[in-house]
Formats: sequence, C-alpha cells, structure tokens
Amino acid sequence: MTAAGPAKRDSQRAKVYAAEEFVRTMFDRAAERGLPAVEFFGTQLTLPPEGRFGSVESVQRYVDGVLELPAVRQRWPEVLPLRVRARKAATAAHYENRDGTGIIAVPDRDTADWALRELVILHEVAHHLCRAEPAHGPDFVATICELSELVMGPELGHVLRVVYAKEGVR
Repeated sequence: MTAAGPAKRDSQRAKVYAAEEFVRTMFDRAAERGLPAVEFFGTQLTLPPEGRFGSVESVQRYVDGVLELPAVRQRWPEVLPLRVRARKAATAAHYENRDGTGIIAVPDRDTADWALRELVILHEVAHHLCRAEPAHGPDFVATICELSELVMGPELGHVLRVVYAKEGVR
C-alpha cells in the first residue's frame, strides 16, 4: 500500500526476469566462445562488451559514471544520486528508495558474483530512473531499453526489445 493507495500488481515481473535471463545467457555464451557475434532470430548480431565488477565499490563507480553520461543526463535531467550497498542475501539484487535516496543492493563477490555484471546493474539503475508503478510495467521496460541503448549501444536495446516481445512483455 502506498500513500496514494494500493500498489499496482507487478504482473509482468516474471516475464521481464525471464527475458533478461535469456539475454544474460546470450552474453555468457558469446563470452565462453570468445566471439561477440551471435545468431539472433536469423540475423548476425555483434553484442557489445559487458562489464563485470569485482566489488560493490566498483559498482558504485560504474553507477556514478552512468548517471553522469551526457546522454543520460539529457534524457533524465532531474536524476538524483544513487547509492550502492552490499546485500547479505545472494539470491537477488534490488532497488529501494528510502526517503528520496535511491539505493541498489547487490550481493558481493563472495556470495554471488552473478549480480556483479553490467546487465543486472542497468536493470536496477532503470528502477531509479523510472518510478512508475507497477515496478516492471511498460514504463520500466521502455526505460531499461532506452538506458541500455544509451550506455551499451543500440544492439542491446534491440535485443532487449525483441526478447521482451518474445516473452510477452509490454
């Protein structure tokens, strides 16, 4: 329940997560082969390099850099600072807003380095940039696609849009 009333049901959350897991798997397989070119629904596509992080502090530096990118500042000029903290639970990363302060909580390298990757962090940054309800609704999907495209390149924006559509995400 929010101050404005009941929170909207986050009905496509599982579909968003499934789509993003598919995209992360694409990146993992390309990295294993050492070839960024992939066959993507009948088209040859070159994936951009994906950053991996060694610590919560390096995630913080990355997030600060993303929020300072001219294209990001132009698109979201009123963006507030975003803090990154370690999270004890290894099963998830998450975004929270405490009294106007955005916080990304990520497992550290000792518990789950799966979360210390650029695709996961951009998902959480997108929550900071998009405060719409439900949390994984159409506004969020548009935000993560646009953010990913601005930060990692148009190929990732395209891949996300196609895979979201394939999973039935609006």
